[in-house]
Amino acid sequence: MHIAVNAQLLNTATSYRGAGVSNYSQHLLSALGQESHGHRITAFVNDPGFRAANVSLHRSGRWVARPLARILWEQTVLPLLSAGVGADLVHGLVNVLPLATKLPAVVTVHDLSFVRMPEKFHPAKRLYLTRLCAASVAKARRVIAVSRQTADDLITFWGVEAGKIEVVYNGVAARFRPGTERETQDFRVTHGLPGRFLLYLGTLEPRKNLTRLVDAFARWREIDPVAQDVALVLAGGRGWCYDEIFRRVRDWGLEKAVHFPGFIPNADLPHWYRAAEAFVYPSLFEGFGLPVAEAMACGTPVICSDAASLLEVVGDASLVFPAEETEGLVQALRTFFAQPELAAELTQRGTARSRRFTWERTAAETIQVYAAAQYANE
Repeated sequence: MHIAVNAQLLNTATSYRGAGVSNYSQHLLSALGQESHGHRITAFVNDPGFRAANVSLHRSGRWVARPLARILWEQTVLPLLSAGVGADLVHGLVNVLPLATKLPAVVTVHDLSFVRMPEKFHPAKRLYLTRLCAASVAKARRVIAVSRQTADDLITFWGVEAGKIEVVYNGVAARFRPGTERETQDFRVTHGLPGRFLLYLGTLEPRKNLTRLVDAFARWREIDPVAQDVALVLAGGRGWCYDEIFRRVRDWGLEKAVHFPGFIPNADLPHWYRAAEAFVYPSLFEGFGLPVAEAMACGTPVICSDAASLLEVVGDASLVFPAEETEGLVQALRTFFAQPELAAELTQRGTARSRRFTWERTAAETIQVYAAAQYANE
């Protein structure tokens, strides 16, 4: 089988554009090249630096990098190119298919946050995502959902038949693993990190629930003497409506206790996870929640919200709190630091749990979806 893969949002730049769905695109394509078992993979990419063994790369022009140009190219040029290379099937990696294609199609849907939380999106972007994603899901012979949460949302909001959806979890790259104490200490010293800190890592945006995290951290410092020796690091690129996070830090007078290192390059991510006392992820909603899986793989104890997809990832390997309750997060922090043995227990459970999330497994299951889509009745 020859699969044409639309990977226009793949980006190898050392910026927030290289995270999220770009991370999925890069790792899945690389793993598909290794797990193809005789299938041919042709990927349509815009990024000039990406390479993947056993994957044929068709690079679009730089002009396609602009959002409106990309959308036009995907819906007009891509169907012709996919047919032109002799593809048997087309896969849209990020929510959207070329609707004019006559080939059997698979689309990966990462989440329906634009349906669940429409107020968090610019109206034009929300309209594009809703219309194109819904049409792509309707057209596809098979839909890959990156979590059971996303699959359930597709059924609930758009009435997609359950038999058309396959849940295929994301993977965790091999570099995310426990390190030595010496490596971690050297990294702390080199980067001037606090001796003890809680880490959040992800885009700074409203649905990540970071104002609640700041509030809970401040409340914890008021009532627990242990907290005075612990800093909070909010790492990640600025998304949208992030000003409120900085304002909340100023209102609490926490400028010296809360640190914003900005976007963290991929190569440094494992070191940041390992250096943290615990990884805290208070998100209101996620499609999958890859940072939680990465933190567990690095041996870092995880404290996360009860967002449904996060519970799928962590199982019993995390200290969980209600996403909408500040006091619940305060109590989780108090519990974690009051019970030193809990960190070791969460580390053990987390590293074991993380082993089920590999890109090799993701690729193998994706190829199974291709086979099912190719022979499914139209």
